[in-house]
Amino acid sequence: MGVRKARAAETEAALKDAALRQFVERGYLNTKITDITAAASRATGSFYDHFASKDDLLQALLVDLHGKAHDRFAQEDHPPHDLTDRDQLREHLAVAWHLMRDNRPIMIALFEQAMAAGPSAGRLWRRLIEDTQVLREHLEHLRETGHSLPGDPELVAAAMGGMLSMLAYALLGDDPDSGRSDDEVIDTLTRLLLHGLAGPGSTSA
Repeated sequence: MGVRKARAAETEAALKDAALRQFVERGYLNTKITDITAAASRATGSFYDHFASKDDLLQALLVDLHGKAHDRFAQEDHPPHDLTDRDQLREHLAVAWHLMRDNRPIMIALFEQAMAAGPSAGRLWRRLIEDTQVLREHLEHLRETGHSLPGDPELVAAAMGGMLSMLAYALLGDDPDSGRSDDEVIDTLTRLLLHGLAGPGSTSA
């Protein structure tokens, strides 16, 4: 990599890191591009060498997050999860929860961006569909193998993702009174969703 490309990559990384810090401190909607460039110790004009807008920067951060998620799931060498099995369901929820926790600034930004756009824009629904693709594939596998689901796999996966993302936004903040450990959240979600996926008579819980 040449010197110019190396400097450009360094600036892009600095802008991304600064944006993540600002999204936590100010919230996505309240963060201005000048806040990001100041935190990155870069000229305001340098921002537009890399991103067309704040939304474009967030999209780049989301691509990075999807890459991390793909790498994490790619480490698992197994057939599709049986989400009616307690341990497999919990494992999947734990991976998703920890990804959200470890990327809290992006979760904050995505949630606030979608809320600001409003439901008529359809942005939140499209995001749920895209982000829950792996869950949907597992649910489709269950249906193909004869399991009865509470609804259409796409809708069920989106409902699960919505529950996770809302909890992440509410609980992964700085409020010392939230008092909820990762294990408590994951175990509660596992029991709740297992009841719906495997049925109230399931012995897997």
